[in-house]
Amino acid sequence: MAHDHAHAVGGNGNERALRWALLLTSLYLMAEVVGGLVSGSLALLSDAAHMFTDTVALAISLAAIWIGKRPADKRRTFGYYRFEILAAMLNAVLLFFVAMYVLYEAWRRISAPAEIQSTTMLLVAVGGLVVNFVGMRLLASGKDESLNVKGAYLEVWADMLGSVGVIVGALVIRFTGWAWVDSVIAVAIGLWVLPRTWRLLRESLNVLLEGVPDDVDLPEVERALLGSAGVASLHDLHVWALSSGKVSLSVHVVCTSEVGDMAPLMLQLRALLAERFDIHHSTVQVERVPCEQAAESHGFGPAVA
Repeated sequence: MAHDHAHAVGGNGNERALRWALLLTSLYLMAEVVGGLVSGSLALLSDAAHMFTDTVALAISLAAIWIGKRPADKRRTFGYYRFEILAAMLNAVLLFFVAMYVLYEAWRRISAPAEIQSTTMLLVAVGGLVVNFVGMRLLASGKDESLNVKGAYLEVWADMLGSVGVIVGALVIRFTGWAWVDSVIAVAIGLWVLPRTWRLLRESLNVLLEGVPDDVDLPEVERALLGSAGVASLHDLHVWALSSGKVSLSVHVVCTSEVGDMAPLMLQLRALLAERFDIHHSTVQVERVPCEQAAESHGFGPAVA
């Protein structure tokens, strides 16, 4: 059996970006809540609600990185990497409930539009746009390597679009007096957020259920292993992700009769997985006969799956 382990914890750049983004959103959240209450704008309050979830999401994401740095121990031999995925999943749930609340409140207000102070609404929304743009730029570099950071990035991105919508709404209300536009924009923000929330939730669940990562083609991995010299067949092939970018694989390989020393075949297959599929944490067990046959030949009866 051969192992190739890579458990180093990265993400120092992500941690720094999250700290700055958290500071910015926390400070502006207070201003946006006050502005929403003073102006009477639902769109602005919905944007403030998104910024609140931004703040919570960034705090959770930062905590997940800190916890994830803890070393493995005798109770948690893989360490605490999964906290990142739990944080991403919680972010998705927060986004979902905020979007549903905004849709409900907008539906309620469409029939009875509230009086809107468009100037206050506009000024606060412009400030929010600037803060969200800076936060989005801070998190952009880490969104493709971490579901945790991706969740926080989507929160800030949704809120930035929300700020744009509020600005447009404030201008329309200021020049036309159409207060119902405020509710329409709030609905648009909620509908934009929902599908992205579902995607993040689905990706997080896939990791927690130890599903095959989206960027791994399992049939192609199987074909590559079977096409290697010295491989007769394989079984019990499993590919899963411990966390973002930490893909693991385990497989039982039955070698051909020509193979003498099995160690070179193990190294060959391990190198193949690393080079072609970027899978650096692999457990490869090479056998001369399948597990089931070996168990029966030793009098243990058929193997139970």
